[in-house]
Amino acid sequence: MFDALSGKLTGILDRLKRRGALSEADVAEALREVRIALLEADVALPVVKDFIAKVRDRAVGEAVLKSVTPGQQVVKIVHDALVEMLGPAAPGLDLAAAPPVVVLMLGLQGSGKTTTAGKIALRLKERERKRVLLASLDTRRPAAMEQLATLADRAGVISLPIVAGQSPVEIARRALDEARRGGFDVLVLDTAGRLAIDEALMAEVAEIASVARPHEKLLVVDAMTGQDAVTVARAFHEKVGVTGIVMTRMDGDARGGAALSMRAITGAPIRLVGVGEKLDALEDFHPDRVAGRILGMGDVVSLVEKAAATIEAEEAEKLAAKIQKGSFDLEDFRKQLAQIARMGSLQGLLGMLPGVGRIKAQMAEARLDDRIIKRQIAIIDSMTKAERRRPEIIKASRKRRIAAGSGTRVEDVNRLLKQFDDMTTMMKRVQKMGQKGLLRQGLGALLPGGMNLPGGGRRPF
Repeated sequence: MFDALSGKLTGILDRLKRRGALSEADVAEALREVRIALLEADVALPVVKDFIAKVRDRAVGEAVLKSVTPGQQVVKIVHDALVEMLGPAAPGLDLAAAPPVVVLMLGLQGSGKTTTAGKIALRLKERERKRVLLASLDTRRPAAMEQLATLADRAGVISLPIVAGQSPVEIARRALDEARRGGFDVLVLDTAGRLAIDEALMAEVAEIASVARPHEKLLVVDAMTGQDAVTVARAFHEKVGVTGIVMTRMDGDARGGAALSMRAITGAPIRLVGVGEKLDALEDFHPDRVAGRILGMGDVVSLVEKAAATIEAEEAEKLAAKIQKGSFDLEDFRKQLAQIARMGSLQGLLGMLPGVGRIKAQMAEARLDDRIIKRQIAIIDSMTKAERRRPEIIKASRKRRIAAGSGTRVEDVNRLLKQFDDMTTMMKRVQKMGQKGLLRQGLGALLPGGMNLPGGGRRPF
């Protein structure tokens, strides 16, 4: 999402850090470049002006310019100003109300509103253990009600039965009655959208809000629409008073300015972000973590959380025991690959690591493709149990059969086996050296012979 902006800002700030002592002119020149970068990223002009003014006031001071590390101080000031621009942390939904808590979904057609309603239902059911009722008030879009009913089935929640001929306000009243009588904790109302803002849409939304009295009014905005998203947010907020924003397609390649402008324009926090098409691809929005990623500092906390949510502790313990015994095989390797695949895209995961922004060119040359993992799993799935347990028996004829069965080439099979051999060799070294030996000799001891480490270090043996 923020790749282009991140690359420009980290480049500007890296140049500042390398200068040592800074003058007011140095800071002013850097801020001019920051201003251009933000505008090119589609951040609203009033938001950019306010941001630059805040940074300038804090950065052009004696305490910063005469500090030991003025460049680092300016980076921190920019980071803090970005966090303020994105708004205070407001993860998840506010459900502090008497049940059924009504959540009203707002937005234009095509913003991902209906899919987000399904994602929220799944999230509330699994994380909060809430009984959720989904109701579609979209009487205009063909099959909109059926789409929400299908999403409800996939999420394992109840959807309001469809009654033909009712108006959106009548459906809202029926949904409220059903939620109360059925003892539901949360009622999610999915309203109709339009291709553009018009008076009819706003009048309908206002009428539904007056009947349903929602505790949360969530505006769903497609992050890929740029400045148009800001205009939509302002219009909805002025009409119904948005309490929170959900940004969809945050995993796309948009410039990201809409997300940076939302809080300042509406005053409503970004509560959730959609990061994929799957029903569980909905995450809390953390301003400090997003700011860190934009400035190339990574987001290790989110990476650890993603790993903890994906990797099963019992499976990890079994794997550790097998590594200790030296009995790691291709079946175990397949389980590792499947866990990585469940965590999300390779580019997304690497983007959470500090400093990765500086090696984007190398990453592009590496052509990281999520399909690589799927192909590797397919190759292992084409093997017999004996081949997975004893990879050394896989010779030419077996490789041809495995490649044909997995829809790959013999070269792909060879590559996977080589990768597995390298991994098992490294594990044997870890086992042989023990923890103290690894700490004493460093990671270089695990690399193949003669391979240089960053900074010029070599294997010690």
